[in-house]
Order: sequence, then structure tokens, then C-alpha cells
Amino acid sequence: MFAYVFGFALVIAATADQAPAYGAPAPKYAPAPSYAPAPAYKEEAKPYSYTYGVSDDYSGAKFSASENSDAKVVTGSYTVHLPDGRIQTVTYTADHYNGYVADVKYEGTPVYPEAKAYNPAPAAYKPAPAYKA
Repeated sequence: MFAYVFGFALVIAATADQAPAYGAPAPKYAPAPSYAPAPAYKEEAKPYSYTYGVSDDYSGAKFSASENSDAKVVTGSYTVHLPDGRIQTVTYTADHYNGYVADVKYEGTPVYPEAKAYNPAPAAYKPAPAYKA
């Protein structure tokens, strides 16, 4: 039995160094895909109108906006309550001839919190001691 296994191992070792009798398959190349350009279409402008507003008592955020379009000229405005107490109102128009034209107005006077003197925090760490040799 041992001779049989040993002989089989010698046959396997002798044939292991030989290249296989068959060749590698020839590579197959497919032609590059061709893509047709997307059909060109002109999207026509459509009239629209929207309005919204937010008033959050918890955070103090208050703003609103409205916009109208007749498919040629866009007109609108938005209002923001600024943190300094003023109200900013922007009224605008936009078209392909004049571009975006905005008129910004502020209502009220700004109120800022009182400035406090700067007191730096105390040093938390002392410098490392210097050792003499």
C-alpha cells in the first residue's frame, strides 16, 4: 500500500511541472457601446405663484416669502426678523434682460447686548519644572 501511494505521488510530482496541453481561450472584445444623443427639447416657462411664512416662538425665528411669475418676469419679496431686532425686507424682480434686481430695506434700530469685560480663565496648568544637570 505504501509503495502504491509513493508511486502515485511520484507520478503527480513528475507531471506537475508540465504546462497544460490546452491553451488559454482567445480574448473576446466587444465593440464599444454607442450612445445616441438625448433628444433636444425646449422646456417652456410656466406661470407660478407661492407664499409661505414661519413664526417659531420657541427659537424666535420669523420669516416669510412670496413669489410670482408670469413666465417672463419673476417678482417677489421676503422678510426676515434679524437677531439684532431689525426687520429686513427684500423686494426683487428677475428677468432675462435686466437680471436679478433687489431692493433691500431695514426697519427698526439694531439692539446689541451689553459688552462685558473680558476675564481670561485662570491657568489650569503650571509650567513643568526645569531640572539642572
